Amino acid sequence: MNQINAWRNGVVTAYAGSGLVFATWVSRIPAVRDDLGLTPGQVGLMLLCMSLGSFISVAASGLIVLRLGSKLTTRLGSVIQALGVVIMGLGATVFSDSLVVGIGLVLVGLGTGCWNTSSNIEGAAVERALGRHIMPRLHGAFSIGTVVGAGVGALAAAVHLPVAIHLGVIAVAVCIAVMIGAGHYQADKVGSAGVMVDVTEASAVPGTGPIPVVTGQTTQNHGSAKNGSARSTVATVAAEKASKAAGKAKIAAAWRDPRTLLLGALVLGLGLAEGAAGDWVALAMVDGHSSTAALGAVGYGIFVSAMTIGRFAGTVVLDKYGRVIVLRVGAALAVIGLGLFVFAPSVELAMAALIFWGLGSALGFPVAMSAASDDPEHAAARVSVVSTVGYGAFLGGPPLLGLLAEHVGVLNSLLAVLVMLVIAFFLTPVVRRPAYLDANDHAHSG
Repeated sequence: MNQINAWRNGVVTAYAGSGLVFATWVSRIPAVRDDLGLTPGQVGLMLLCMSLGSFISVAASGLIVLRLGSKLTTRLGSVIQALGVVIMGLGATVFSDSLVVGIGLVLVGLGTGCWNTSSNIEGAAVERALGRHIMPRLHGAFSIGTVVGAGVGALAAAVHLPVAIHLGVIAVAVCIAVMIGAGHYQADKVGSAGVMVDVTEASAVPGTGPIPVVTGQTTQNHGSAKNGSARSTVATVAAEKASKAAGKAKIAAAWRDPRTLLLGALVLGLGLAEGAAGDWVALAMVDGHSSTAALGAVGYGIFVSAMTIGRFAGTVVLDKYGRVIVLRVGAALAVIGLGLFVFAPSVELAMAALIFWGLGSALGFPVAMSAASDDPEHAAARVSVVSTVGYGAFLGGPPLLGLLAEHVGVLNSLLAVLVMLVIAFFLTPVVRRPAYLDANDHAHSG
């Protein structure tokens, strides 16, 4: 159990670190906008740079995790992200160059995409190892990171701390913490034959199920078992090729699976609601509700605080009421909160609306990740697909909102998110656990 607890804590570190870096960046968007003299449409194009990197990274994340394993993927992602954040800060403060900021954002996207997918796979594996809902709390750790990041960001904005110093210190600290935490990951533990240890075995190290992972170490061990014979080398190469082919086939099958695609559509709306808040709440408070930049960061802090509460409370309510009912209520709250925020006649009411928006958006992503990983054999591929769609909405939708805001204003552009939330509300039944898995579990227990 101590090993599992250390594993869980390592995953928590990755989630919290990702949230801290994300909130650190978005809390300073007004300052970056002012330093570079950008319009809302130009801010949207700048954000699109990160989305571009994320799309490439998340789309390839399934194959990358299958090839490198979650531990190495997370570590590499954290280093790439830290480098991108430092470059981005220098571009805003030192060079005052949008191109440099854009290059940094592309690197941030490349690092973040694979890192978050590998964290979701590890989180789902820990959840199965513990035998209870913890994904909402893991995503709650992300939200705690965003709360801390928003608070520090508000303080940094109030004292006019240079963006480069603020972002650089946070990025390096998070990178070091994640490098250490990932050392406890267990989902890509391999046996002597180079295959994943199955969590269903009583004596097994917890894992995500029979997901083949071939690494350099695996190849070395496998070859030495036969005293370096040529036959063993040929067999190892053949096994590696078969593993790659099997991984590609699983991902292709996941993209054709109706339930997986519907889960993607669900998280499209709820992920967009979360992402839009991250990128535009601070600016919407400043431009739409005439608040200060520091108060805009506080508004974002209210949103992520509400989301954090919702995610930690989500574990209890999910166990009591089930996925479908809880997610349906959440989608309804998000619709109410977003509508109130857009049409609020005062700053005070807009901030109160952020509470409902945050609570309602809290469980969409974690519940969808759990639902996508219901079948351990296909968990990595299906989580990859849902992550691709979800992070696409989370990171790709907000930049497009910037282009829309150029014509209708920041607040009115958020009405497009409202439409997607209504669609998500009607898709909530898709998170129900498939009946065939319950039947299989019953047959095995019998």
